[in-house]
Amino acid sequence: MRQTSLSKNSIEFSPYLVGTMRLGKWGENFNTKQWINFIEESIAIGLKDFDHADIYGDYTTEADFGKALKEKPYLREEMQITTKCGIRMPAENRPKNKLKSYDSGEQYILQSVENSLRNLRTDYIDVLLLHRPDFLMNPNEIAETFEKLKDDGKVRFFGVSNFTTSQFEMINSVFPLVTHQIEASLSHLDPFEDGSLDQLLMKNIRPTAWSPLGGGHFMHKGNSKSEQELNTTLKNLSEKYELNTAQLMLLFLKKHPSGIIPVLGTSKPERLEEALKVETKTMEKEDWYALYSAAKGEELP
Repeated sequence: MRQTSLSKNSIEFSPYLVGTMRLGKWGENFNTKQWINFIEESIAIGLKDFDHADIYGDYTTEADFGKALKEKPYLREEMQITTKCGIRMPAENRPKNKLKSYDSGEQYILQSVENSLRNLRTDYIDVLLLHRPDFLMNPNEIAETFEKLKDDGKVRFFGVSNFTTSQFEMINSVFPLVTHQIEASLSHLDPFEDGSLDQLLMKNIRPTAWSPLGGGHFMHKGNSKSEQELNTTLKNLSEKYELNTAQLMLLFLKKHPSGIIPVLGTSKPERLEEALKVETKTMEKEDWYALYSAAKGEELP
């Protein structure tokens, strides 16, 4: 399996991250046996990177995943774990969180990491991301916190998620980040226009992308003229590249020179295998623009 480096002298990832958000309480509600089977099947086909966040499943999904690692501890050495922190969300097991807010303070990050390490049954996290930008964040405090976690061997690499270009630059200027997880898909084209991907290309840092299929938005037939035109474009190009719609949408992202690594949210191993088939395809530039224009619903200026 071809591995991809997120940045120079950095961690190497598989072509896709395996998302866990919908596998726990917020979706499939896997039991421990199902978690083990899913993890083993993912690793068996070469997808060893699992994407978490402390808030998933109302702060329960990391612990559910950890139960699988308790049963099969050897799996930890065969995988890499990304997790996120920084969102304070009201939940039954977080009674002190009175409203949804963001926190990038030293004590909150340190405690979040301790919680994740305990819940995931691991001694270290491969990549820690700040989940959302805290509008009150102090970059120097974050840098010092990251340095402490790295020195203590609790986190190997660091990144952010859903930051603006200026927010990313502010943190990266005082502590080296290895990735930026952004929302990117045919239904969310902002990163192609707002400078996010340009910035990462310039710095030789690879983005990861959540919701790469747009939450299934394009899997449903629309009735408007623009939706019909998009569906026609998807159909024609799917036939040309011998791919289904989901695979075509992944190929669209992978065409970008920044080297986008999609986060796959499926609970079905066969869908993961389908995604890997995209790796043998290359999209022509004119076809990429045909999809881009159809998704915007207008001709490019």
